[in-house]
Amino acid sequence: MRLPIDADYLAEKLQELLSIPSPTSYTDSVVRACSEELRRLGVEVELTRRGAIRAITRGSKRQPARAIISHLDTLGAQVKYLKANGRLELAPIGHWSARFAEGARCTIFSERGAYRGSILPLKASGHTFNEEIDTQPSGWPHVELRVDALCRDAVDMERLGIAVGDIVAVDPGTEFTDSGFIVSRHLDDKAGAAIMLAAIEAIQREDVTLPVDIFWLFSIAEEVGVGASALLTHDVASLVAIDNGTTAPGQNSSELGVTIAMADMAGPFDWHLTRKLVELCRENDIRFQNDIFRFYRSDSASAIEAGHDVRTALITFGVDASHGWERIHMHALRSCAELVTAYVTSEIQIRRDAMEMGPLQGFTTQPMGEAEQHDVSEEEVARVAAEEAAAQARRE
Repeated sequence: MRLPIDADYLAEKLQELLSIPSPTSYTDSVVRACSEELRRLGVEVELTRRGAIRAITRGSKRQPARAIISHLDTLGAQVKYLKANGRLELAPIGHWSARFAEGARCTIFSERGAYRGSILPLKASGHTFNEEIDTQPSGWPHVELRVDALCRDAVDMERLGIAVGDIVAVDPGTEFTDSGFIVSRHLDDKAGAAIMLAAIEAIQREDVTLPVDIFWLFSIAEEVGVGASALLTHDVASLVAIDNGTTAPGQNSSELGVTIAMADMAGPFDWHLTRKLVELCRENDIRFQNDIFRFYRSDSASAIEAGHDVRTALITFGVDASHGWERIHMHALRSCAELVTAYVTSEIQIRRDAMEMGPLQGFTTQPMGEAEQHDVSEEEVARVAAEEAAAQARRE
């Protein structure tokens, strides 16, 4: 059952989450904000030692429980070296290109407090370096952080309390357009977290009784590969991750509707769970498309690698220029939230999943029969032949 999503609430929560700096390892503030909102929505909340969130909406049955996950951590950087010129060399947190860091405003979190600054290429002045500013290499060794404080050398930086290892948070630069587009850094995966909050709000508002317990998981180290590794309980039989889909040449993702991932670099997602999500889109008139991501992994991969025997799937909102100046559309966010509500309210199909181990009885089956084919008329054969001949003539 697809529930109505409050798009204004979704956008408001996304704006709030984006305004809180949260590079991996510096996530306490965003965890507190998200937890407070979950409690306001009436959801049970508990935290791991490091701050990953496990929230629970109770259903009619405890097992086989379902889990939805997104991550609150973002890309960022750390101070790698205090340079003799009074600037900072950086090491990235997560995998992102230094070319997207050039020109970024940022905050350095030191032991003495926060400082503002800018990330600049080593040759930043056209008046000094002329055409060399266009020919210098791109990469993390070729940028530096200029701190907005009196920093003439490394001694000055030490005096300010800046040290190797300090966390650097890059400003999101968020813009909501009248046409429904949202342009910002860190939409991966603050948008996924906002989608989850919007789905929970809809469930609470509509006073829906869920068939089984739902675990709402918010991880804090997905960008460095940890993700859901320490968040699942033995009750959880299926895990649906929400993250960004990559709208780029050669990809089938879209900035509209839901993009359902069929596989990522960790391999295919669960056949049954993925097709259930596809069918829910069809039944509930939710626009969708499928895609495969070759250089991408999500929270679900870390869960499997940690040894959790759960079915996994990934639903995404299409993002242009992922891990850079990202852009999404509200249509995709709303569609993802609608699919989440349709999934968590749907009946359990594989009841055997309530058991961690069990007999063959009740085990799933996948279709193996040959597909039905319709006879092709002579007219259809002639039409196709004519089209191929015309195409060949154009090529010649």
